[in-house]
Amino acid sequence: MQRWLKLPDGRYIDANSIVYVGKVETYPRLDDDGNDAGQGFAVNLGTGLPREQQISVQGTKEEVLALLKSLLGGAPAA
Repeated sequence: MQRWLKLPDGRYIDANSIVYVGKVETYPRLDDDGNDAGQGFAVNLGTGLPREQQISVQGTKEEVLALLKSLLGGAPAA
């Protein structure tokens, strides 16, 4: 049975196809004018071990945390 998760950028991924969850990384975000917009968060999700089968998911702390909770905890996807 497929369990679809919505990524912060609007795409969907089947949670059962994910075989790799990377470490959460932080990076400085900039707005359109080049001003500091706070910290951004990113995590790599892989449907296979080759790099071509990995997705880098970026978003706010809340978006990435909600994604990981629903993926790892089995909570219903929003």
